[in-house]
Amino acid sequence: MRPFARFVAVLAVFGLALSLSGCSTYRDHLNRGQRLYDENEYEHALALWRTLEPDMDSLSFNDQARYAYLRGMTDFRLGFRPDARHWLAVAKAIEQDHPGGLSAEWKARTEESLNDLNKEIYGGAEALDSDSTAVEHTRAPGDQPGPSGDPAPAP
Repeated sequence: MRPFARFVAVLAVFGLALSLSGCSTYRDHLNRGQRLYDENEYEHALALWRTLEPDMDSLSFNDQARYAYLRGMTDFRLGFRPDARHWLAVAKAIEQDHPGGLSAEWKARTEESLNDLNKEIYGGAEALDSDSTAVEHTRAPGDQPGPSGDPAPAP
């Protein structure tokens, strides 16, 4: 083999090894962050998540769903509710497009947490009940609701 061809071959092998070790490093960070999360070291886990975030697209789809779930739940536990809502929604979307990253327990916890967080933004059933009660109280006796549920105009 010619020296230049050998040099190119060595560079290609080195580049491949380096790129594979990069993926492994990201996965190692993800595993380390999950271990910190499991040990209730949420602040340390969040620091690791923030470091890993720019390279999230280097992870497999299953690991991206895992990252987004763990990041969202870490934010949730630390009280960063808007961030938690964002990352849990990302986890749910990735899991819907590429199933297999989240366990059944994690999927259920994602749904429960998103429902709680969405109630803070959009209001819960209590707000809907009070709105319908308010409409009922504004009707005069004998008024029939219009097609939209609002009281019909008086004749």
